[in-house]
Amino acid sequence: MNFILRQLNVIGWNRMLALLLLVWIIILLFTIIPMLTNHLSTSTDTLTSDRLNRALADLDVLRKQNVELQEVLKGISVANLKPDQKEALENFQHRLIKADRTLNDEDEGYIHQKEDPSMQYEILRRRLSNSVQEFWYYMHSELKKLQNHVQESQLQTAVKSIVNLGMQHKQSLLNDLEKLAEVDGYATWREKEANDLSNLVQARFRFLQNPTDCKKAKKLVCNLNKGCGYGCQLHHVVYCFMVAYGTQRTLILKSKGWRYHKTGWEEVFQPISESCMSTDGETVTNWPGYGNVQVLTLPIIDSISPRPPFLPLAIPEDLAPRLLRLHGDPFVWWVGQILKYLLRPQEKTSLLMQNAITNLNFQRPIVGVHVRRTDKVGTEAAFHGIEEYMNVVDEYYNQLELKKKVDKRRIYLATDDPKVIADAKAKYRHYEILGDPKISKTAAVASRYSDTSLQGIILDIHMLSMTDYLVCTFSSQVCRIAYEIMQNYYPDASSKFRSLDDVYYYGGQTANNRVAVFPHEPQVGEIQLKIGDVIAIAGNHWNGFSKGSTLGTVVGLEVSKCNNADARCTLHRNTNCSIAIKFSPKQEIKKIKAVVHGIVMSMPVDFPLPNSDGCINSGLTCPLKPGETYTYNAQLPVLQRYPKITVDVKWELQLDTEALANKTSEDTSQDIVCVIIPSKIQ
Repeated sequence: MNFILRQLNVIGWNRMLALLLLVWIIILLFTIIPMLTNHLSTSTDTLTSDRLNRALADLDVLRKQNVELQEVLKGISVANLKPDQKEALENFQHRLIKADRTLNDEDEGYIHQKEDPSMQYEILRRRLSNSVQEFWYYMHSELKKLQNHVQESQLQTAVKSIVNLGMQHKQSLLNDLEKLAEVDGYATWREKEANDLSNLVQARFRFLQNPTDCKKAKKLVCNLNKGCGYGCQLHHVVYCFMVAYGTQRTLILKSKGWRYHKTGWEEVFQPISESCMSTDGETVTNWPGYGNVQVLTLPIIDSISPRPPFLPLAIPEDLAPRLLRLHGDPFVWWVGQILKYLLRPQEKTSLLMQNAITNLNFQRPIVGVHVRRTDKVGTEAAFHGIEEYMNVVDEYYNQLELKKKVDKRRIYLATDDPKVIADAKAKYRHYEILGDPKISKTAAVASRYSDTSLQGIILDIHMLSMTDYLVCTFSSQVCRIAYEIMQNYYPDASSKFRSLDDVYYYGGQTANNRVAVFPHEPQVGEIQLKIGDVIAIAGNHWNGFSKGSTLGTVVGLEVSKCNNADARCTLHRNTNCSIAIKFSPKQEIKKIKAVVHGIVMSMPVDFPLPNSDGCINSGLTCPLKPGETYTYNAQLPVLQRYPKITVDVKWELQLDTEALANKTSEDTSQDIVCVIIPSKIQ
């Protein structure tokens, strides 16, 4: 004891008390902190719960307010509004439509929003959904064939059961993939990116169409009165707008004497320019012009020569990386943006559309159905009964009911045959069918080119574009236009359709090419495919097969200093890479152009070649004969300034554009063969 006291005297009583106090505080903290944590956790949970309850209540209020605002807007007359007020009102209505879709979606709970997805993720997500659908087309078609060939009723019943169960599995897979897009945390990014891109493009259009000095501006003159129907003429104006954008010229639309409205476009839609509508200029000539000619007159797409590189299916190069990530069909988005600018309605047209929405009691969910008959059937398209359309509509609603409760199945039915509406209402009484037989009557050939008919087709396209899903035939330009405009209401509406005949296309387009990623040994009526073959797609049979053709087949590929065992070929900087492509053309080839790109993070980067002429110093002697085997030799300079990265080298041998000069607009396949070389630059 005395020893302890002596030690305390040495240490000092004050220091010892301080030490004991410190130990006591530490013990106290270890004791109290768990209690505080539990209390704070309970308080936080209570606070979070209260906030979530308030958020849900606010969401319900927002739903009600959205409905009320839509009702108020229906009663507003635009006749007395100023142009800027009308534009603000239209933008507000557009936002309400998008908000209505969002608010009425099933609540998935709180999703933590992420900054932005990779391009690979977005492309793969969309490809999965498309592959599931294509796989089902194939299985359903083959099982139906089997069911029709089987004689025994027991086997027929078994096959029918497989079909029904397979349909359920397909619906479940698609439902899960749709939910993936809702819960992956990128929904906010998709909405923002879509709005940002749209605002950027619309600002460019306004700038191009309103030059500061019209007398000095470069102009492109387009005649609206192409000899075809409204949908065809509208696509003609879009084509003119694309060429104007590509050549950076102000588009001047000549519309007086328009067969649909004699006084011209500007009485139905707003002028495409506020400051420049004159066709005058110091120098005037027809396409393609010469030098710095001020005014160019553009022919129709079917006869334009030479064909510029920005014709359909091209999109602006600087927007391509963003669009490829955002949208499943970037070209359709691009057309939708042009239509958004062109179809800004005048007061009477806007009032017409607002009244139609009110009178029809337009509500969601709703499927747009367009049935084209009269002059189309037997000439440009086959006959499809209303049952075919409604089978697809049933599939859509069956799929939707996996996600949420559907109060009423409804469609908006547009057609040029009034009997179709009566037939549908008689056969599908459990559906609410919106449609106007009067519009159908005005669409008849005898009365088609009139003001009444024009109003009817504008209404039909507007209503179809605002639906949740489209069922139609893409052989009809009206349905394709509705599909294009629909893209303005969603970040990506590329998959919100079913066509009973054609795939999406644009009249006069360049080739819709695809590259084979798997080999295929053909059966009867099929074509042989090898990896790298370029297939020009001409249609989809909706049975797992597409209609297409190939211009050439890759037979072999050799890359210098690259072994077959290597996962990637090593390209050393400041050296040349030699390549040999052995291929067999399917038709006579007179001229060849070589094009090389490096694919980095799914974005193409141009790799310039010293010699892009495939018929000179390449081992080829043109013309090439079909069925023969040839070897193309070339060298790719790997420059010192290239970064050390992983890259896929895409090497294409194309028909030279001059060789296509005498071809029709539909026969525009360019790629002969294409090879992808996985590489790394060191």
